[in-house]
Amino acid sequence: MYRTHTCGELRIAHVGEQVTLAGWVQRVRKMGGMTFVDLRDRYGITQLVFNEEVNAALCEQANKLGREYVIQIVGIVNERYNKNKNLPTGDVEIIVNTLTMLNQSEVPPFTIEDQSDGGDDLRMKYRYLDLRRSCVRKNLELRHRMCIEVRNYLSDLGFLEVETPMLIGSTPEGARDFVVPSRMNPGQFYALPQSPQTLKQLLMVAGFDRYFQIVKCFRDEDLRADRQPEFTQIDCEMSFVTQEDIIQTFEGMAKHLFKALRGIDITEPFLRLPWAEAMRRFGSDKPDMRFGMEFVELMDTLKGTGTFPVFNEAEYIGGICAKGCASYTRKQLDQLTEWVKRPQIGAKGLVYARVQEDGSVKSSVDKFYTPEVLLALKEQMQAEAGDLILILSGADTMRTRKQLCELRLEMGERLGLRDKNKFALLWVTEFPMFEWSDEEQRLMAMHHPFTHPMDADIHLLDTDPAAVRADAYDMVCNGVELGGGSIRIHDPHLQAKMFEILGFTPEKAQEQFGFLMNAFKYGAPPHGGLAYGLDRWVSIFAGLDSIRDCIAFPKNNSGRDVMLDAPAAIDQKQLDELYLQIDLPTAEA
Repeated sequence: MYRTHTCGELRIAHVGEQVTLAGWVQRVRKMGGMTFVDLRDRYGITQLVFNEEVNAALCEQANKLGREYVIQIVGIVNERYNKNKNLPTGDVEIIVNTLTMLNQSEVPPFTIEDQSDGGDDLRMKYRYLDLRRSCVRKNLELRHRMCIEVRNYLSDLGFLEVETPMLIGSTPEGARDFVVPSRMNPGQFYALPQSPQTLKQLLMVAGFDRYFQIVKCFRDEDLRADRQPEFTQIDCEMSFVTQEDIIQTFEGMAKHLFKALRGIDITEPFLRLPWAEAMRRFGSDKPDMRFGMEFVELMDTLKGTGTFPVFNEAEYIGGICAKGCASYTRKQLDQLTEWVKRPQIGAKGLVYARVQEDGSVKSSVDKFYTPEVLLALKEQMQAEAGDLILILSGADTMRTRKQLCELRLEMGERLGLRDKNKFALLWVTEFPMFEWSDEEQRLMAMHHPFTHPMDADIHLLDTDPAAVRADAYDMVCNGVELGGGSIRIHDPHLQAKMFEILGFTPEKAQEQFGFLMNAFKYGAPPHGGLAYGLDRWVSIFAGLDSIRDCIAFPKNNSGRDVMLDAPAAIDQKQLDELYLQIDLPTAEA
């Protein structure tokens, strides 16, 4: 055996025992006639001791070790004189008798420590080295434990884990598909699944009334911190259920995960907000509820009550109250104004008002309003002495609310209100069924074409489809959408109506989704489901700003794997086998 114990296993109780350890050299420290080596494996770090007076040759051998050398040692467990309380193994050390070199290592391109000197691109290029860092390893261990908890929880509730295929037909109604050419079917293509949506619905038709799968999904879309071209879903579907049944089941699973993995016992039901209310109060369908600073609409207070043309011409005026921030300097306020004017936010400017210690209001638009109007503003905002009122306006209500949402989140960040160890969970419900696409010049499904409308709104499908609400729901934690789902359409006539509203001809609907509509003719049960983002769950629990460090081998922001140098060109022989020709514009080529 290469080892009798791991590097994170030994304790005071093992003192006096002979042990064999194997692992990587974390660091070497020479102090006089003594050499100390920190030996690391997946389980922890153990200090090794070499004494020149006892065995000069062995000590000389230890002095030649470099970082990340792979070694095996045999020695006796000894109680440490200078204990390290930061290490589980910090009470002991190994007096080494035998040292065997298993493999040498070049000097790593960055330090393999929790606080590394390697930038993101460098660490991704050498991801196999980055994974040796304990902070990254712990994220993957957390991911593993979460998968075990999910499987056990759902299995105990009678769910079956069923695998669905990775090579399916393209369904372009949604994000872009990744397509895969078929060698055996020239000129035809598979698609990688954006989700197993239609397949899990077919499982409901087949009678598998409780399905789940921890499944890879693929979307060819622009990336950001919480997106990757391939990601993992906890995908679930249930038959003979209502929205309430699904929410209760998966709220229960969320509470179980918090208890099992974070030791947090959540007893209260999650807050529920209709989509329209979430947008009105927070400008977002995934509001961060860890702090207040809710929007206050100020049209009645500021439009037409003064001579400020920006407000008098606005379709929406809204403000937030930053408690205790009236002391912000002019420089800070100018910086904040420039921040909201960035292209990513797109606001034209920012109006502010300070509430003075005597209760009076000092505003950047003082000359346009009487003191009485500014006092009315203070009352409307429920602001107190020392508070700062921040106001945005615009010609597009929804766009301005989204800008105000970004400002709210930024202020929450600056004021330390977005504590990663505090969790605020809620369900957002009653989403719009459709949204207008300027690019397509038609209504598009906000979720997907298989979502059931709310029963109370079905009559509007013929007269006012834009007003129809979906029987859909998202679960949100700390401003992150952790998952979402809906009750599905199970009536073939209603499904055909949905495709008609979305601009599909009967022939096109049959071509793309005929397999599903045909299945509905054979007794489809009422059904619905939900998909949680596993990567997002792990990142929330690990306190990460990005999902990349809870994925073993992630892509960068350009969708590239810089370690494997993928995507990459393929040789002409492969292209010929697939009957493909590459015809790029000169600049791209």
